[in-house]
Amino acid sequence: MTVPTRTAAGFRASRWFKLVWIIPIVIVAMVLIVLAARLFRASGAGISFLHDYPGHSGLPSFAPVGFPAWLEWQHGLNAFFIVYIIRFGWQVRTTKRPAAYWTRNNQGLIKTKGSPVRISIDLWAHISLDTLWVINGILFYVLIFSTGQWVRIIPTRWDIFPNAISAGIQYASLNWPTENGWSNYNALQTISYFLVVFIAAPVAVITGIRMAPGFANKFKRLDRVFPLPVARAIHYPTMIFFVVFIIIHVVLVLATGALNNLNHMYAGNNGFGWVGFIIFAATIIVMIGAWIALSPLVLRTIAGTMGKVGR
Repeated sequence: MTVPTRTAAGFRASRWFKLVWIIPIVIVAMVLIVLAARLFRASGAGISFLHDYPGHSGLPSFAPVGFPAWLEWQHGLNAFFIVYIIRFGWQVRTTKRPAAYWTRNNQGLIKTKGSPVRISIDLWAHISLDTLWVINGILFYVLIFSTGQWVRIIPTRWDIFPNAISAGIQYASLNWPTENGWSNYNALQTISYFLVVFIAAPVAVITGIRMAPGFANKFKRLDRVFPLPVARAIHYPTMIFFVVFIIIHVVLVLATGALNNLNHMYAGNNGFGWVGFIIFAATIIVMIGAWIALSPLVLRTIAGTMGKVGR
């Protein structure tokens, strides 16, 4: 008599099914948060707090207004890269049998003693996109500090913290804070963008480099101050942070005045026309097309121009 065994797909489906009970808990928690925020806003203390801290912190007089074209391009490229970095990073973490492996022709800095470094095709794609993302990020840092745009995403006043709490309460109550992103983000946005640009992004890069095949062996002296398991333990939650941020960011962009917000981000104007939406829709189509096109066969072809690909 043959005893049936559970397939890997069946095991994963069973595991996810056991997590379904979390959904009603999350819904109840969200309803309670909304009710609590509304009750606080209706109370005397809430009215006084929101009057004193409306959700926006002032900017220096030299702060720029609007978004230059280079910032819109940077935003679009960053969105494109990060989506696929997350995709291939997740595949690296979950794929048991990669479709192919890649070996660099010229080992250079990542050469290990005795044998060349061999990585999965998914990890190759992840590292390649990381490299483009880092180059784009370095250019972004140079431009925001040379044009004064930094002042919009780096807190410069202590009142930004109570104002961020105020903005959070307003979001939670579903009565959005007044939006004027063309000239000044609300305090919660400013802190969120600061965390993404100056904390999460560098942490992702540093831990990613620490985990890079070859580097981990070449710089063993770092094990004393920055062990490899620590890098792994930080890198994955950082990816989760980016996923959560992207979801919340996209939802709020669409829910708090989609046409105006998309014009800010894609069309470089403060109007309510459809140009920004059309450009945004086109970028989504490109992303979907690239997602479909980046099959293992295509990855193998591209990777083959930079090294050896095989099983």
